[in-house]
Amino acid sequence: MIERRLVTNATLTMLTTATGLPVGRGRAPTTTSRHYYVLYALDGAVSGPPLADENEDLAVTFQITSVSLPDPAKPGSAGSAEQVEWMADKARAAFLARNPANGTWAWPINVDGATVVSRALDTEPGGTNDPGDAIMSYVQRFKVTLTPA
Repeated sequence: MIERRLVTNATLTMLTTATGLPVGRGRAPTTTSRHYYVLYALDGAVSGPPLADENEDLAVTFQITSVSLPDPAKPGSAGSAEQVEWMADKARAAFLARNPANGTWAWPINVDGATVVSRALDTEPGGTNDPGDAIMSYVQRFKVTLTPA
């Protein structure tokens, strides 16, 4: 059986490594950075053998929220829509880019006992802002499907 917790941890590691930016799991990371990602594991589905068989495939949808904050040293500053779009581009590349020479994922998601068989952009609602505190965010959802190794 593929453990979702391990898939989420491996995805967080992949996103951090691929983008070089801080990633928090379900909340803002403990960082002083003015831009970061928040990773949420959403729904999950199993398919394949009967439920009594622990060798079913697992599909997990991850929501990635790119966040850009105002600079506390600059009164009146605000997060930047351009910055969260740049971050969304980096997240999209982290999940979907492949090595052109052999077709493998450019940034693997390594889970013991499982193999990633597909990754896809599920939905991309895009940017939002909070005018009250000048925070910009951008939401993307990616589906990752794994099969037991």
